[in-house]
Amino acid sequence: MATVPVLDAAGKEVGSRDLSAEVFEATVSVPLIHQVVLAGMASIRRGTHKVKTRAEVSGGGRKPWRQKGTGRARQGSTRSPQWTGGGVAHGPHPRDHSMRVNKKMRKGALRGALTDSLQSGKLVLIKDLAFTEPKTKQAAALLDTLALEGKVLVVLDQPTDTGATEKSFRNLTGVRIAYARSLGVYELIAADKVVFTQGALDVVEGAPAQAGRSSTTKGAPSTSDAADDSPGGADGATNHAGGDTE
Repeated sequence: MATVPVLDAAGKEVGSRDLSAEVFEATVSVPLIHQVVLAGMASIRRGTHKVKTRAEVSGGGRKPWRQKGTGRARQGSTRSPQWTGGGVAHGPHPRDHSMRVNKKMRKGALRGALTDSLQSGKLVLIKDLAFTEPKTKQAAALLDTLALEGKVLVVLDQPTDTGATEKSFRNLTGVRIAYARSLGVYELIAADKVVFTQGALDVVEGAPAQAGRSSTTKGAPSTSDAADDSPGGADGATNHAGGDTE
């Protein structure tokens, strides 16, 4: 069973924690992760692209010249696809781009992404993140203390009552806030560092969210029912010190 050190806000190790083998020692299937991420990205496509066919463009009702005797190729309309101003053949039309991915596949891909985060050294476990009021300066100092650079994903167990924690991180370039119950595969593989609170890790491993704080849903953990794997699937979005914006 794998273990990770538990850090406090000062970056000091205050203990260690055993990780669930079911979640953090899963099979890392790259094709499965790719399929789930692709489905998530396809789901956010609006699918409103549209071109006009030769039946929809204006004009072209009269035959441009007679069928024979001119020496030119026969034409029936000036709005055929080969004409300037004509319709488009086989162009895009409004449609649904979503791809079906079942719950078992999402579950396997998410656990594979969590396992990869642990094996690659991206996972950081912090005891708690508690902000009494929004303070971006304190959030930036925390990331500096923990030596977290690049794209940082901060995972909370659920939305806070006041939103102070989320507001403290949202203006930092490259830092993204996510919640354990809606944690997406894309968010995990795109981050350079993944910071879990102990409460968030409890939810990921199967414990219910803590009472006394606002939450939209309770029940099964996110590893069993990943809600969104699209790039914009969770709230908050910014990068810390020099990272690229997503």
